[in-house]
Amino acid sequence: MGFISNLREDLRYFGWRKCFFYFASQRILRINSEVPWKVHPTSQVKGWDKIVRADRWAIPGASPGCYIQAINGIEMGKNIIIGPGVAIVSANHDLNDFTKHEPARPIKIGDNCWLGANCVILPGVHLSEHTIVAAGAVVVDDSPPNCVIGGVPAKVIKTLPNYGEKG
Repeated sequence: MGFISNLREDLRYFGWRKCFFYFASQRILRINSEVPWKVHPTSQVKGWDKIVRADRWAIPGASPGCYIQAINGIEMGKNIIIGPGVAIVSANHDLNDFTKHEPARPIKIGDNCWLGANCVILPGVHLSEHTIVAAGAVVVDDSPPNCVIGGVPAKVIKTLPNYGEKG
């Protein structure tokens, strides 16, 4: 898609005020200026070049107060909602040398996932398709498909029907 068609879609989806707000913060004030998608000025995106997005509507950092760190990579599916204050952290510091990071597998977020406000996704986690992460949850392990997870550490709270089916 070209610049003009992307701009038209963005204006339709976000509205002109929000588009100008993101443009001003990223292009004029230079907050998260290296990131090629819209990032809220109170959010941080580190290692954006290691984030693979299945569609342009998976927008890490668009919500306020998010921290997205992709040193080991983040793979995002389609139709993902990321709430405010979400932290997605793909690497921990090396315990013997704080200037380095430990290698880990990339974080994978499947299609149709919803990350609730202030949840934390830790290194190497794979969220399967249609996983809803409850607000404030800390996800340390992989999730099965079609479920709600929550708590510290996050556990399955509820099983859901397949995405798009009414249960």
